[in-house]
Amino acid sequence: MIQIIAGEKGKGKTKHLLDRVNESVKSATGNIVYLDKNQKHMYELSNKVRLINVSDYLISNCDEFLGFLCGILSQDHDLEEMYLDSFLTIAVMKDEEITHVITKLEEISNKFHVNFVLSISRNERDLPECTKGKFIVSL
Repeated sequence: MIQIIAGEKGKGKTKHLLDRVNESVKSATGNIVYLDKNQKHMYELSNKVRLINVSDYLISNCDEFLGFLCGILSQDHDLEEMYLDSFLTIAVMKDEEITHVITKLEEISNKFHVNFVLSISRNERDLPECTKGKFIVSL
C-alpha cells in the first residue's frame, strides 16, 4: 500500500510523517525504515526506526532510487513499512516520472508486502491520476 502526505513546502508534512512513524512503532511486528535527504530528524525518530540518509548513496535518477529501495528490501525480509520524506527530492525524479515511480512502488509494495508512506511537496490537485485515493493528509 502507498499512502501520501501532500502539501506545499513548509506546510508541516514532515511533522505528520514523524508522528505517524513514531506511532507505528508501537504496533509494528516488523522493521521500519525512514528515508530522508539528511540526518536532521534523527533525534525525533524512535530508536527502533532505521534512518537512512539517501544523499550519502550517490543516487542520480529515479530508476537508481528504485533499485536502492529494492536493495534495502532484499536485505531485510522483516521490513514492514518505509517512510520516505521529501520523496521527490530523494527519488531524484522529474515531474513527468511521478507516474512511473508510483506504479513501480505499488508493484514493489504488493510483491514484498511493504507499506510506503510518502511525503510529497506538491498540492494534491497537482499530482497525477495514479496518486488519487492514496492521500492520508493533504495540507
